[in-house]
Amino acid sequence: MSDTAPTSAAWLSADVLIEGGDWSGAGDVAAIVERVAGALSQHMRRPGGRDIAAAVMFDTDQAVRALNQQYRAQDKPTNVLSFTAPPPPKGAVLAPDELLHMGDVILAAETVAREAQDLGIAAADHTTHLVLHGLLHVLGYDHDTDQAATAMEAIETAVLARLGIADPYAGSEPQ
Repeated sequence: MSDTAPTSAAWLSADVLIEGGDWSGAGDVAAIVERVAGALSQHMRRPGGRDIAAAVMFDTDQAVRALNQQYRAQDKPTNVLSFTAPPPPKGAVLAPDELLHMGDVILAAETVAREAQDLGIAAADHTTHLVLHGLLHVLGYDHDTDQAATAMEAIETAVLARLGIADPYAGSEPQ
């Protein structure tokens, strides 16, 4: 089943694809993506001075496990994967109203639901956090060093606060 609903907010637009898995516990995932895109657009300046796009896909652990194996050599599902799009070819000119595609984000239904239950938080809140986390990755943020993790987590915490969601990192070390 593929359900595509384009969403947009300020400078960030996201296509939502529901490919598989039971996302009913998280509520309206397209609305979650739209809220995250809006809050992120309000919190950050437009990168590169132009409107950008990403795709956010919701799928099963099995599908995410296959991608994780293929692209990260890890034979297990993970909560979210992000794939940054290659930059446009040198000298390419985008039309003034053309969105620059930054990448794709994929979430795994069973892992997200299990983690939310284990953490004792609402599945919608955990899904919101992971959509934000994935979008930040396609925007170039990472958590490979303590300094980078601290910077990324600060953005996540601030954007989630805009959305009324508690700091997911409260009491933990940078990831």
